[in-house]
Amino acid sequence: MKMLINSPETVVADALAGLAAAHPGLRVDAERRIVLRAEPGAAGKPALISGGGSGHEPLHAGYVGFGMLDAACPGEVFTSPVPDQMLAAAQAADTGGGVLFLVKNYTGDVLNFQLAADLLEDEGIASRSVLIDDDVAVEDSLYTAGRRGTGATLFAEKHAGAAAERGAGLDEVAAVAERTNAVCRSFGIALGPCTTPAAGRPGFELGEDEIELGVGIHGEPGRRRARYAPASELAEIAVEAVCADLDFRGDAMVLLNGMGASPLLELYVVYAEVVRALDRRGVRVVRNLVGDYITSLDMPGFSVTVCRAEPELVALWDAPVQTPALRWGR
Repeated sequence: MKMLINSPETVVADALAGLAAAHPGLRVDAERRIVLRAEPGAAGKPALISGGGSGHEPLHAGYVGFGMLDAACPGEVFTSPVPDQMLAAAQAADTGGGVLFLVKNYTGDVLNFQLAADLLEDEGIASRSVLIDDDVAVEDSLYTAGRRGTGATLFAEKHAGAAAERGAGLDEVAAVAERTNAVCRSFGIALGPCTTPAAGRPGFELGEDEIELGVGIHGEPGRRRARYAPASELAEIAVEAVCADLDFRGDAMVLLNGMGASPLLELYVVYAEVVRALDRRGVRVVRNLVGDYITSLDMPGFSVTVCRAEPELVALWDAPVQTPALRWGR
């Protein structure tokens, strides 16, 4: 397996060095493994912090900046960051408005963020935590009790970040993230496995004509294996799974996310089919993203996230943002 790395042991540190070199708007603390805004948020603004295992880039470090996160904690590949990282990020990012942890529902992340919140409370810094669990594929998985957190994380970070920038307090910002999670649903499909640098081999096996329906972002099993099918059929499967779980009739925002190894040409093919499938269900897409936003290393495939376009959420989505991976209005 050929990869653009120096060694599996240093891949995260080496990537953080590159991130720092490429984006002067970030401050990368290599020793403590935290990524911060170079210019802190305004005094009293709630600090938004998220994190998780590396391998899902640009999530989360790519969303640090004005209008989204104040700090991110990257763990080793597919491994949760540790509480000390989260605590250090919170201490560095807090400007007196308290801290909001946005946590994808994976057991390691949940436990470690809870411990970090306890430690933060001991220091007298107010904190709230919002759990993201939007993936409709399975009720429990290898790494979760309850649904996994996937594409809604991006929407929650964007909406809550915009609310914080416009002056909302900690409780209001947390409520925005909770509302976003409540009106988002996701479903992913893998055409093949991903390979972690440490293992150097595919994380699971798929036959030449097989795909995994409902795959997790670490390659966790989904609902079932199926035969490979045209993009129109795959889009229909994903949209049906999402819309069967929540009524999206009306306006919606859509993320068509690449898993890391599917070219944009193919993602646009899928996106066209997703729009058609949603239209057949009375759903009109008013905002969208198409591309690699929450990846699974080199996994070929895609996920669809649909978010109800409630007026307040659309306004928060449209608000200015300036991060390595999302930038508009500023």
